[in-house]
Amino acid sequence: MNLTHLDEKNRPKMVDVSQKNITQRIAKASGMITMNKEAFKAIKENSAKKGPVLQTAIIAAIMGAKKTSELIPMCHPLMISKVETDIEEFSDACTFKLIVCVKCEGKTGVEMEALTGVSIGLLTIYDMVKAIDKEMTIHQIILENKEGGKSGKFVRS
Repeated sequence: MNLTHLDEKNRPKMVDVSQKNITQRIAKASGMITMNKEAFKAIKENSAKKGPVLQTAIIAAIMGAKKTSELIPMCHPLMISKVETDIEEFSDACTFKLIVCVKCEGKTGVEMEALTGVSIGLLTIYDMVKAIDKEMTIHQIILENKEGGKSGKFVRS
């Protein structure tokens, strides 16, 4: 088996993407956080002691996407051209779904940036209301779709 992140002496390496074509790369990821009614209400009413939770989570998601190459060892630094976020509410389940879409023109994809953005955004929500609910659950962090590059288009079925 040929592992792309190990060299011939079995040492870690970053993949050489210099021969790849520059194409538009887009990836969308999502994840959810479920909490108790009190925490959900505090977020909805902007009454959490640490401030506006969802707005802060959006900023954190954008920052997380931009910092991915500093957090994931073999990720290439990318010139991201757009990070778009959305938050869906599921009141009956006391759940928020964070969606992050990342776009760039480059030689490698932005899947990790979208997934990292989601993860950091959800962790920010957790941090900001953990005094109310320490049993929150972060779950279903997934790549929804991606396009660009040699492998083309992927859409989760």
